[in-house]
Amino acid sequence: MGWWQVNADTLAESRFVVSPLAEAVAGLKLLERGTAAHPGERVWLDAHLPAYRERKAEDPVTSLLLHAALRPAWNATFLTPTPTGAGERTFEEELLRIRRTPPGTARTDLEEALDGPLPTRLDRPDLPELAAGLLEWVWTRTVAPDWPRRRRIIEADVVARTARLGQDGWAGALDGMRAGMRWLGQSRLQITAHDHPPQKTAGAQLMFVPVTPRQSWLCWESGRYAVVYPCSGVLADTGRAPAPEALRALLGPARATVLVLLDRPKSTTQLVALTGQGLGSVGRHLKVLLDARLVQRRRAGRSVLYYRTAAGEVLVEAQGDG
Repeated sequence: MGWWQVNADTLAESRFVVSPLAEAVAGLKLLERGTAAHPGERVWLDAHLPAYRERKAEDPVTSLLLHAALRPAWNATFLTPTPTGAGERTFEEELLRIRRTPPGTARTDLEEALDGPLPTRLDRPDLPELAAGLLEWVWTRTVAPDWPRRRRIIEADVVARTARLGQDGWAGALDGMRAGMRWLGQSRLQITAHDHPPQKTAGAQLMFVPVTPRQSWLCWESGRYAVVYPCSGVLADTGRAPAPEALRALLGPARATVLVLLDRPKSTTQLVALTGQGLGSVGRHLKVLLDARLVQRRRAGRSVLYYRTAAGEVLVEAQGDG
């Protein structure tokens, strides 16, 4: 069991961070794994996995590099840098950190991940550039076109985590964030079920980095610690079908989208993040849907959650069936 010693001051200064690079690395790990955790990932893999495998076949050195860098128990550190936490960075800005990795550092990180010597074919000075080039391909081809929607999902997860923090404290907010992670008490946060030496984070910056693929890892360097974790299942199924055209014609596109999203209970702030609509617009749509008895609401702690009624379910299913 691996755990971090996290005191009250470190928790109080911790923050959620949006990282385009982490999203790209998560996509790379998903492509490398090749198996989907939910239907949304299956749709994404079907769209991008053939081109990814073709690229790997055309570049066997980078393929070997990736095999060495992403191991079951450890990632090569240079490939998963810890976010700086100093404001949100663009993908290009974050990628520079990988490109600027000294070749000797990259080789050492790969040997640590492999827990053994580096293959002869990887004894070369351009390993950071090869890794950066592959991540740039993943970002440009598979993530960037969908980044605005992915970002809304990430922001919705942050809203949900923050709400749970207010209701249940840090123990509730952190438990289940990633497999093997839970609050142990006495300032100890279990971060993995694997055996790793304890880490003391006093005086360090602690960050939580949500990503939409069902991937998770840990990283730390220079007084910064980060937990990269998958968005909650309620939000992370990125293959959600759009509102049926008939339902959009009946209710209007924006209101139909809100109704379709309420297949599971969500707060107003989550709906704002997922739809990209303003708070006032979402509030007006919810009032109309409430008055029409297509949705209902209930209080959960400090939040008000909205969900479809039986009538709302019948309407969505009927329109979806044409």
